[in-house]
Amino acid sequence: MSRLLDRLIATEQADRAAARGIPVGCLAQVRRACDGKDAGPGAGRQAAAAVPGLVEQLTARELEILVLLAAGKSNQRIARELVVTLDTVKKHVSHLLGKLGAANRTQAVTRARDLGVIP
Repeated sequence: MSRLLDRLIATEQADRAAARGIPVGCLAQVRRACDGKDAGPGAGRQAAAAVPGLVEQLTARELEILVLLAAGKSNQRIARELVVTLDTVKKHVSHLLGKLGAANRTQAVTRARDLGVIP
């Protein structure tokens, strides 16, 4: 099941028709649930897996947003998919930039890939 979800997430990120319309946030939540990491209330505040090279670790929600940023999603689209406000997404992106030592979204995604946080 985990492998199937990984393939669906990759397909959605590549914007292929097979997964079109399936929010990456939803797929990521199901994937975490398969791994035994429940995405219930407060899950966004829990730390994701420790990443060497980061002074302050990313939360599960920040990681989820990072995946959506890497997929080229706008803040507005991320807010819709995760059912949060635009200001909430902006705050998470701001935290991501700080934690990854990046000046913009592109640098954040590049740094995250270099650290092996995202594929």
